[in-house]
Amino acid sequence: MVALVAAVLFFLQAPDFTSEGMKALEDKRYEAAAQAFAQAVAADPKDYFAHFNLAMAYSLMHKDAEGIAQYRQTLELKPLLYEAELNGGILLLRQKNAAEALPWLEDAARQKPGEFRPRYYLAEAQLQTGAVEKAEESYRLALQLNSQSAAAELGLGHTLARQAKLAEAAPHFRQAAQLDGGYRDALLELAGLYEQNRQPAEAIAIYREFPDHAAAQERLGALLLANRQYAEALPQLERAYRQEPSQANRVALAMAWLFSGQQDKALPLLEQAVAAEPSNYDLRMMYGRALRDHKQYAAAAGQFAEATRLKPAEAGAWSEWAGVLYLSGQYPQALAAFDRARQLGEDTPGNSFLRAIILDKLKQLKPAMEAYQRFLALSQGKNPDQEFQARQRVRIIQNELEKR
Repeated sequence: MVALVAAVLFFLQAPDFTSEGMKALEDKRYEAAAQAFAQAVAADPKDYFAHFNLAMAYSLMHKDAEGIAQYRQTLELKPLLYEAELNGGILLLRQKNAAEALPWLEDAARQKPGEFRPRYYLAEAQLQTGAVEKAEESYRLALQLNSQSAAAELGLGHTLARQAKLAEAAPHFRQAAQLDGGYRDALLELAGLYEQNRQPAEAIAIYREFPDHAAAQERLGALLLANRQYAEALPQLERAYRQEPSQANRVALAMAWLFSGQQDKALPLLEQAVAAEPSNYDLRMMYGRALRDHKQYAAAAGQFAEATRLKPAEAGAWSEWAGVLYLSGQYPQALAAFDRARQLGEDTPGNSFLRAIILDKLKQLKPAMEAYQRFLALSQGKNPDQEFQARQRVRIIQNELEKR
């Protein structure tokens, strides 16, 4: 009798780890809950409910790997347990492991066909594993179960976009943003898809909806610039540069000023851009051309010279350098640069004509006549004024050479 009473007293005094854990969960003391459920598992390793509760506590602590391990234990002890499959699948998705989540979520959706969550997360797993047609079907079913889900609308939009159905996808991006303002940036993603699909007008229309978004305004300005809508591009690019004076915004604004014929405003920005990226060949060339067009030949020559140093095999840089050297009266240096451009394959009528003029000025008559003749052979009636001048000089030089 005494032994029986002792056993009953022991049972009554034994801690109830599950109750402690559940109380801790209610109080959002997740660490304490995990400790209690871990003790429950230690007390009875075959208690699937204890494993499930421990997994749930770990998930609330964002200890996903530990939570997944406990959900696996739960399902070994209690196969096809709906809650464990769903919660474990969600954690696997959170860990970017959609392939392992897929079978759990497929069975969870099979068990509860009228529930939104298993169907939605199954769609997510299908999309992430590349089963886009199945994902499309699952997202549509999820939306039938909950038409107010912005996440499902966006998922369906992603699925359709992945199938190159951008026209069908667009309304779902819109609907997601309308249902939940937190999804508004999805429209910027849609604009990016339009750009990739070579639909600049549609992308421009979206970027206009984000007047206070620096990156959107930069893309808007860049697209307007690419479409030669310079007057419209300038305000957007100026606003973007004020909001974020990044190198990309600086260069885009400088280009807009250049293309709108306002070199005075472009030059300071280009100077800053080159200073920020001194090894950027394209920037050097752009700045050099802007200086040349502004008749700052010596400064332009410096930029083109640096461009030839950066890319010595680029014939265009040698031609540009030769041109400004000619304009600044540095004829021997210009001739050497033109010759280097020709060696690299830049044998144009314009270069040949300028070479001929330089040789003529340097009194190198025979090479000058040959250069004029080369120009005439290349030009073939495309530059009538220069061709007239070249023929006159060829005739005069021939007479001079015959007199010697």
